[in-house]
Amino acid sequence: MKTNVNLENLLDCIGDAVIVSDANEKIVLWNAAATRIFGYSEAEALGNTLDLIVPERQHQRHSEGYSKSMATGKTRYGSSLLKVPARHKDGRTLSIAFTVGMLFDENHRATGVTAVIRDETERFAQERAMQKRLSELENLQA
Repeated sequence: MKTNVNLENLLDCIGDAVIVSDANEKIVLWNAAATRIFGYSEAEALGNTLDLIVPERQHQRHSEGYSKSMATGKTRYGSSLLKVPARHKDGRTLSIAFTVGMLFDENHRATGVTAVIRDETERFAQERAMQKRLSELENLQA
């Protein structure tokens, strides 16, 4: 069954960030949720590399992995949910969870990557606080 869904409206109304980058790691799509999560407007993000949101200490590793994916047409992550740190415009560290998908042209040559990203910073902090409290309680009983 075919539906009449406007893709632009869909991308702007969902709560998760959708970011698409080309073969050179340049951002070509940045939805409203990406702005809310990372703090960069669409105009600020488009044309920049993903280094915009990748923590500086991970730039090289990320870039090497991205280049390898573009060369091979494969990502080692498949449809796995990835949990990694990211960087907000104001410099603070975020905890994000996301899935990635490879994009291809008609000759099955890799042309980019799409990522659907959720901000897990608050949930991650709550989990760490709970683990710390549990550890404190276990130490009291020992």
